[in-house]
Amino acid sequence: MLLRVFVLIFYTGHRDGMFTFCFERLDLQMSIEKIRSELAGTVAYKRLEALFDEGTFAPIAPFARSADGPAEAAAGYGEVNGCAVYAFAQNSDICAGAMSKAQAAKLKKLYELALKTGTPVIGLYDSIGARVNEGVEMLTAYGELLNLSGKLAGIVPQISVVLGPCEGTAALLAATADFVIMSESGKFTVNTNGEGGSAEENAAHGTVAVRAKDEFAAIEAAKDLVVMLPQNNLSDAYQTEEIPAMSDGDIISQFADGGSFIELYDGYAKNAKVGFARLGGDTVGVVQTCGEQLDRKACEKCSKIVRFCDAYSVPVITLADSKGFKCVKSAAKLTAAYAEATTAKITVVTGQAYGAFYMALAGTGASTDITFALNGASVSPVNPEAGIIILAPEKLKTDKAGREKALEEFKNTECSAERAAELGYIDSVLDKNELREALSNALDMLSGKRETTLPKKHSTI
Repeated sequence: MLLRVFVLIFYTGHRDGMFTFCFERLDLQMSIEKIRSELAGTVAYKRLEALFDEGTFAPIAPFARSADGPAEAAAGYGEVNGCAVYAFAQNSDICAGAMSKAQAAKLKKLYELALKTGTPVIGLYDSIGARVNEGVEMLTAYGELLNLSGKLAGIVPQISVVLGPCEGTAALLAATADFVIMSESGKFTVNTNGEGGSAEENAAHGTVAVRAKDEFAAIEAAKDLVVMLPQNNLSDAYQTEEIPAMSDGDIISQFADGGSFIELYDGYAKNAKVGFARLGGDTVGVVQTCGEQLDRKACEKCSKIVRFCDAYSVPVITLADSKGFKCVKSAAKLTAAYAEATTAKITVVTGQAYGAFYMALAGTGASTDITFALNGASVSPVNPEAGIIILAPEKLKTDKAGREKALEEFKNTECSAERAAELGYIDSVLDKNELREALSNALDMLSGKRETTLPKKHSTI
């Protein structure tokens, strides 16, 4: 109404040219309102509204144009469960979400703002690819985005959520995030020939951290995960109220705040479990080896979480129980991940930890700050079979039953947790019901940990 009065005043007092100009402004205002209304109903905006807390979403460059229509992605910032987050969503309602110069410019703006402000980034991917008519320019656009994503790595957490097609270079961009969440309806592959890329396949390859039934579940998983993580590498993770641990269930439930554990990569390397949990309201990384030998996949899975936690100074709690390593190369990489990490590290030997495995995850090789063992755990510099040959060979000069009995006795004495504590291999022996308090006290003690390392660009292991 005010704009119409403004037009009338200028029409009565000025020449016809001003009258035309004012009506052009009115048309522009009507066009903006039309675009705003059209965009609000698109799938991208609906997904971002589902991601952000109600009333907190503020769009970035909402009227950016691509070819003859709006840009093929929505972007903005807001709060997710009270935490500041930047996010974008490729808009499959507009040119099937195809990457264009306009979309790339919008995403580049978002990445740059996230870098300046130290704020996590969540990307919702759903696109058929790139605008073919923009040709070689797309190579530059994708290159700039990949470069920015690389700069953000280790500075702010990045989460990719694959809700539809995500192929070729787009898949490469999504995979540079710290964690990938994928809906069962998504397709995620660097191939562009239509083959592969299912959620099941990506979970089996360790590419996807969380597999969700549908897009709603995938977005909810992203919301749950991002509030577990620090805003950036200079801040602490968002703290919640302490929730009592469950008194039954697996070993993680014995110490973690009730219902707080988020498992990652559960479809990859079943002989190890990793994820994040809360202890007394604070976030901790969890690595659990599940009794069997650790192969390449298990070592890779554990290394990834340790390195992420170290980058953001998230304490790592390791639950160690394994028959050892299958691959020396992978074992060396996992050992290096622990040795290089300067974040607080606490290891609990829950089963057996012998030789190289003990050294890599619990001993001086891992540079752990505190090492506990549960009652009944077995700890030794070498496995009991080798140990008894070295220390008590005379006990093996008997029949099979006698040798087995001697080995069991050796294991319960020379390899017991109590004996390891006497020799200084571990700091204390605990019952399960003492674990939560012991870990909480240890984390409090280590909260001010500072460790200086020699200057270098990066490890080469």
